[in-house]
Formats: sequence, structure tokens, C-alpha cells
Amino acid sequence: MADPETFPCQICGKNKTRDDLVPASSVRASLAGLIIQDYPGWSPGGYICHEDLGRFMIAYVRHALECENNECAELKGTGKNDIPQEDHLPKNDYTEYEKKLTFGEHISDKIADFAGSWFFIAVFASLIFLWVILNTYLLLSRPFDPYPFILLNLVLGILTAIQAPVIIMSQNRQETRDRLHADRDYLVSVHTELEIHRLHKKIDHLLTIQGQRFLEIQQIQMELLVELAEKKRELPRVS
Repeated sequence: MADPETFPCQICGKNKTRDDLVPASSVRASLAGLIIQDYPGWSPGGYICHEDLGRFMIAYVRHALECENNECAELKGTGKNDIPQEDHLPKNDYTEYEKKLTFGEHISDKIADFAGSWFFIAVFASLIFLWVILNTYLLLSRPFDPYPFILLNLVLGILTAIQAPVIIMSQNRQETRDRLHADRDYLVSVHTELEIHRLHKKIDHLLTIQGQRFLEIQQIQMELLVELAEKKRELPRVS
């Protein structure tokens, strides 16, 4: 009986029969790329034995899992150094600004708030009306400010001269507050954009790279299990 034809394995170099070899052309491309890194002389026209192929399958699964862990760690840290503040949200500078205001600045803000309300208009109109009534009807003999109410005009002028700079100071601080609000809104927008970018990147990784990699790992594991089952059937039974 003629000896079965043998062929050399490109990895171990041993001559083996066709049953113990796998054509190099049938090896999946990702696994062949890993083999070429260690054996640059790999040729699709040659053969590889089951033992070496199983060894490279296990090495590929380990390498794929290691790459997956590194990529997950990289995705987990993506964007953390891009956010200008250490907190989850940017720091609110408005609170710090309010703490630094002096007593006089707080008083001017209160005056500006009161002067810009309907309550102030009602009180001011009532006082002017009372002033005019007192000096026109109730104090006919000796009014303290007879018509044309020069003292009233003086009081109104002094009040306007004092109130105007107080309101201007409050408006200047309001501009600073608005600028702080705008800066915070900008930082929140940047933070939100970075978070959305990270989520998109993770979702793309799950749908494309990770899904394909896990499917290929599962296929390789199935091939290893099938090969182990075939070897187990070939083992002689012990009576």
C-alpha cells in the first residue's frame, strides 16, 4: 500500500498528510495577518497544520480581547482632559462673583431693583400728589412750597442726580453677570458636545468594531470546539 502524500507545514516545517493540514488559502484574513507578523514567508498557496493553526487561533482571541480592553479604557477616558473644569459641570463663577460684592454694591443693586418696579412708581406718584395737595389746598395760609413748587423740583432733581449713577453702577454689574452667565452657558455647551461626541464614538465602536470582532472571536471559538470534538472522536476507546 502506497504511503499517503505529505506536504510541509509553513509554520513548524514538518511533513504531514492532507488530513493533518489546512490550506493556507482557507485561513481567515485576520488570522493570516497575525501569522504573517511572526512568519513573513507565509504563502496562501501552502499549508498549516491543525496544531499550529489552533495555537494561532488562541493567540488571536487573546490579542483581540486585549485590544478590546485597551479600546474600552481609551473610550472611557475620552474627553476627560478636554473639559476645562474638573467637576462634571463647569464651575459657576456667578456665585463667587456675588460673594465678592461690597455692602455698597449690594445696596445699589437693591435701590436699582426698587426704582425699576411698579411699587416705586406708585409710591413716588403718591408722594408727589400729597405734596401738591398739601401746598395747594391744606396749607393755603402758609404753604412750605407754594406754586410752582420750586422745592419739589429741587428734590426731584437731587433724587434724579443720585439715582442715575446708582442705576448705572448696577447696570454695569448686570453686564458682568450676563457675561458670566454667557461664559457658563458656553462651557456647558462645550461639555455637552464632548459628551455627545463620546457617546457617538462608543456607539460606533459597539456597532462596528466590537460587534465584528466578537462575531469573529465566536466563530474561531466554534472552530476550535469542532476541532477538539473531532480529535476526541478519533481517540481510541479504552475497553
